[in-house]
Amino acid sequence: MAADAPERDWSAAEAEIMEATYRALLEHGYAGLSISRIAAELGKSKAAIYYHYDAKDELLATFLEFAVDRFEATVATETGDEPTADLEHVIEKLLPLQPDEEQRQLQAVLVELRSQAVTNEVFREQFTRIDDRLAAAIRDIVGRGIDEGTFRDVDPSRVAEHVLATVNGAMYARATTDRESAAAATRVSLASYIDSELRRHP
Repeated sequence: MAADAPERDWSAAEAEIMEATYRALLEHGYAGLSISRIAAELGKSKAAIYYHYDAKDELLATFLEFAVDRFEATVATETGDEPTADLEHVIEKLLPLQPDEEQRQLQAVLVELRSQAVTNEVFREQFTRIDDRLAAAIRDIVGRGIDEGTFRDVDPSRVAEHVLATVNGAMYARATTDRESAAAATRVSLASYIDSELRRHP
């Protein structure tokens, strides 16, 4: 998926700070996050972080970019030349039927950070970019399927936005409620939508 190529190269120091930020978010949440706690996870002084980032929110905006780059790199290495399988794979990555603990934690962190975008313009810009990149990845798969004759001639942008909105809604429900069956039901509904909207039937 060409649209999935990471947008920047991450230095070893940046990657270490991002991993430490992730661990600190899991431990303390957004409200309890501080440069001191990230530095403690990093095992270095706060100065080592301030050398790269001026403030916590700048660091977190970069963390969001880092998380999406990592996600897209993983997806890009695991997709192939079959649009149907590739679309199912991306949906499974975004909304796994049986998420492991790490996947649950990551989704919880992203949902918590996204809630800050209501009033934080920096976060709003970053989440806009995240959704644009994910929608582009889905749109490219659908477009490739249309070109190859696997999918019917539909509007790839409309399908991509529908899939992304459905996945996002289910992810929020999973992260913020105890409705364990909701995500699975959403996946079934989404599979039905894809089958009726995209697939060519004899």
